Amino acid sequence: MSDWQKLLRDQSIASLEKLAEKFGPEQIDVEALRPAFDNFQMRITPEVIDLIQEPGDAIWRQYIPTVEELQVTDGMIDSLDEDGDSPVPNITHRYPDRVLFLVSPVCASYCRFCTRRRKVGDPEKIPLNQYESAFEYIRQHPEVRDVILSGGDPMMLSDRRLEFILQNLRAIPHVEIIRLGSRITAHLPERITPEFCEMVQKYHPIYMNTHFNHPSELTPNTVAALDRLSKAGVVLGAHTVLLRGVNDDPKVMMKLMHELLKARVRPYYIYMADQVAGGEHFRTMVQTGLEIMKALRGWTSGLAIPYFVIDSPGGGGKVPLLPEYVESINDDEVVFRNYEGKTYRYKQPKIAAKDGCGAPNGDIVPIEIAAKKPAAGKAAHRRKTAGE
Repeated sequence: MSDWQKLLRDQSIASLEKLAEKFGPEQIDVEALRPAFDNFQMRITPEVIDLIQEPGDAIWRQYIPTVEELQVTDGMIDSLDEDGDSPVPNITHRYPDRVLFLVSPVCASYCRFCTRRRKVGDPEKIPLNQYESAFEYIRQHPEVRDVILSGGDPMMLSDRRLEFILQNLRAIPHVEIIRLGSRITAHLPERITPEFCEMVQKYHPIYMNTHFNHPSELTPNTVAALDRLSKAGVVLGAHTVLLRGVNDDPKVMMKLMHELLKARVRPYYIYMADQVAGGEHFRTMVQTGLEIMKALRGWTSGLAIPYFVIDSPGGGGKVPLLPEYVESINDDEVVFRNYEGKTYRYKQPKIAAKDGCGAPNGDIVPIEIAAKKPAAGKAAHRRKTAGE
């Protein structure tokens, strides 16, 4: 057993009783929280425990079970309909040139807002003995150039198992990019070992989409783990979920983006919290996210501005949302506001309007998106053209 596995086993909190011992029975009502715990298991690593300053703070809210998880209004079990786009076990193929490959059923710590809580924590629901059908599916689909390893957390696998997966994917000629979707740097930075960093360099280009929701999560241990990954050549990006009472404040979000950049992690997405059953109490209004984007755009470096997206309920894919800057647009000019709210006018090129948007001889050139012939099953015929 590796040192990080021993740390996870021996020092994590994984029961309500231990949680009550840590924070006191006045904060943790074991019997009241039992139904929420039984509905979705809990584990909190020492790295996360040490971040909790007081009950109800931004870290507490992300990991401590609450009776609010049992209040389902419009939440869905599989809010993104990933199972509907799953042609073989462990694969979700929604976008034309990339697939999601679920390789691990467990996480170091379990986020209470998890969109995949129907699967995560149960080894039987992400079967590790069914990798071959996933590899074969990717081999048979040459349009797939990008594979995202997720779960659970793929970094919960041993180096040996991870290398097995990376070797098999790199043996497929049309797979160009491999991504690891992992929150391990925030939960268990000790997992980023020198041995892993040496191994992963054999399979570049490797990207890691990390996950940070609050600036306090960028601890010295975590920043050191991110540094080890960067030095190993792993390209780092960050996902952030907009969460009520955690980061639904422009100042908090800007601080988070700055801390990520200092750690050489490029902010990638801010997600609206998914419409998942058990996590509805984390959701904010969409307008909150738009106001945060307005507070970022122009007021800080463009490097610190991620895409703000809704992952469409029912499986429509990610849709970017932007504050309204364009006031009007016609063949003569575009009228728009800048980040300060000041109005500016951009004159349209006359020759483009005269000649049909710059096409030769004034001909309008149609733009077409080639669509593949639908194959059998929902997963095959519903390929989306939205960006990953």
